[in-house]
Amino acid sequence: MPAPAASPRRPHRVVVLALEGVYPFEMSIPVRIFGTAEAPDGSPLYEVITCSVDGAPVRTSADFTVNVEHGPEAIATADTLVIPPFTCAPAERDWLPAPVAAALARLRPGARTVSICTASYVLAAAGLLDGRPATTHWNESGDFQRAFPQVKVDPGVLFIDDGDVLTAAGVAAGVDLCMHLLRRDHGSEVANRVARLCVVPPWREGGQAQYIDRPLPEPAAATTTATRAWALGELQRPISLGELAAHARMSVRTFSRRFREEVGMTPGQWLTQQRVERARRLLETTDLGVDRVADEAGFGTAASMRQHLVAAIGVSPMAYRQTFRASDLQVR
Repeated sequence: MPAPAASPRRPHRVVVLALEGVYPFEMSIPVRIFGTAEAPDGSPLYEVITCSVDGAPVRTSADFTVNVEHGPEAIATADTLVIPPFTCAPAERDWLPAPVAAALARLRPGARTVSICTASYVLAAAGLLDGRPATTHWNESGDFQRAFPQVKVDPGVLFIDDGDVLTAAGVAAGVDLCMHLLRRDHGSEVANRVARLCVVPPWREGGQAQYIDRPLPEPAAATTTATRAWALGELQRPISLGELAAHARMSVRTFSRRFREEVGMTPGQWLTQQRVERARRLLETTDLGVDRVADEAGFGTAASMRQHLVAAIGVSPMAYRQTFRASDLQVR
């Protein structure tokens, strides 16, 4: 008797909760990113649906209303719940009216919860961020911290992954966070393909500091862009601050100041971040030994790489490789 056919793997269900005044762009990010992800056999890796707190049409921040096919009961089926931002006056808004609280109460244990931009206020009002790190749009971070002093607010990052609760800063940071989740779930190969199809970067360097209001440099002023591109090709060896400044034809002081203005971090911090990202890609996509990965990424020793990876992502090189290799096997 032939063996029974294996049952198809159920796609991970992402439920988007559209609240009154939702921003259409942010509402569409999950379906655009997750809806593009496919397994090698072409089957979808995610199912994305949209719901409202009562199943009724939702007025957006634009001049149109959206009809959603699901009510709050959909939240009980979510593997990941995403809440996009909506029009509001943060200091005056009731962030957790009874219908929203009732909808969130349907979330099952173990589901991930994601906020984009100021939707972090909803998670905080629901107590989901108590004692946890979180971010929101930099322009609202002061108000957010005053409103929710129990939350560990970091206004300088694009997003924060705290396991089952994730928060993103404004607008495009929602794309960054969804790309991060895709990479976390299925590895770099799947994430990079989605990034190419959607014409977005698979990850962005720097944090919110580079977007905070500040005077623009003079149009003729030199930038550090070319030097950063050059440094990416030299990551496998030590690169000094003096060498970076010389390549940019600036003094060390001018280069350091301009670099921080453009990138939002010091040159040393940026180099470490790039080396961590290179190590992650090599661990995910090659069979190189840990010592060789450390050498290729410019860390010099496996011990140094381990220290930096644990500081950046909380796991050792081997644990990271095993996690993403396991993810790759799940979709084959």
